[in-house]
Amino acid sequence: MARKRISKSKIKQVKNSYNKLSRAGKIFVALVLLVVIIGCVGYFLYDKYYKNKHIKIEGDISFHFLELGNNYTGDCIYIKAGDTDIIVDGGSKTSSTSTIINYVNQYVTDRTIEYAIITHADEDHIAAWSGKNDSYSLFDEYKVETIIDFPRTNKDTEIYNSYVESRQNEIDNDGAKHYTALECYNNENGAKRVYELAQGIELEILYNYYYENRSSSENNYSVCFIINQGNKHYLFTGDLEESGENRLVEYNDLPECELFKAGHHGSNTSNNLTLLDRIKPKYFVVTCVAGSFEYADTKPNTFPTQQTINNIAPYTDKVYVTSVIDVEYVNGEYNNVGNAYSLNGNIVVISNAGEISVQCSNNNTILKDTQWFKDNRTMPILWAS
Repeated sequence: MARKRISKSKIKQVKNSYNKLSRAGKIFVALVLLVVIIGCVGYFLYDKYYKNKHIKIEGDISFHFLELGNNYTGDCIYIKAGDTDIIVDGGSKTSSTSTIINYVNQYVTDRTIEYAIITHADEDHIAAWSGKNDSYSLFDEYKVETIIDFPRTNKDTEIYNSYVESRQNEIDNDGAKHYTALECYNNENGAKRVYELAQGIELEILYNYYYENRSSSENNYSVCFIINQGNKHYLFTGDLEESGENRLVEYNDLPECELFKAGHHGSNTSNNLTLLDRIKPKYFVVTCVAGSFEYADTKPNTFPTQQTINNIAPYTDKVYVTSVIDVEYVNGEYNNVGNAYSLNGNIVVISNAGEISVQCSNNNTILKDTQWFKDNRTMPILWAS
């Protein structure tokens, strides 16, 4: 049977149809890619600029950074979130116990603290919890429901052992639950990584490399946690040192923060740029006796150190400090003079549904505008403009 020949005009028609379909296909593919690209860009912009700014923030929370009633630097922070009461640490000396109780009892009327967080075993963080030498302990004043503290320590001091004994009495006599921060992070033995404090407000225990690894510095064992209130975040790292801060950034997806409680009382061994550049804090609170030679051998290294001020300057000038002490220069060395007194005093940072304000018992003057700063520190260029 003879093959039927296809005319040249027919072949040309088929080629034209193919070419038309090919161009249409290319246009279709291009349109699909364009839609995908627009969608990806739109989602990125929504996620970065719109979604986080339009999260509904519920509830009120306040952070109270206490003066401790003596000449010594230490930490005690009272946090109120809705009806939940938290005390973080209890320094600086056992003599601070009554000062802390008198302050906290303005807000706690049922003598119940839902959470006690003790970051590490140094005296200036555990003294008021210890009941050392039969002195009054915060455990004696309050029924504590949950105790969260450090998984490791190098300490075997009298005040540490008194803390352990007082903690155990709270567990045995008042039914307190006790977890280490590592148990919390791992959700082990009834502990939780995230605790709901109030509607829209949660406490999240962060991972610290030194929960599981030895450090020559007790400070690196500090319990690290963040309070989340929608897209507002508040970070606490105890006395964590630079190596701990670097690993905190490495192991945790840290957000930008409204508030950062200065690491190690504003020491230059903490508050390093790796951490600060990640969290970019808007408020920076230093719990210390400014200018004290308790831990320093040179004036620039008294808390808050010049290095810490230089490090925080690119992110905020909203720096507040609890206390200050006078010093004198005699026979070639500086010495503390008299009693510590208020710089800002008790510092209260309040978030009312995400609107941040600061109220201090003495004054609301930020550090760079204080006379102490003008007399003792060099103004960073970013703060001078």
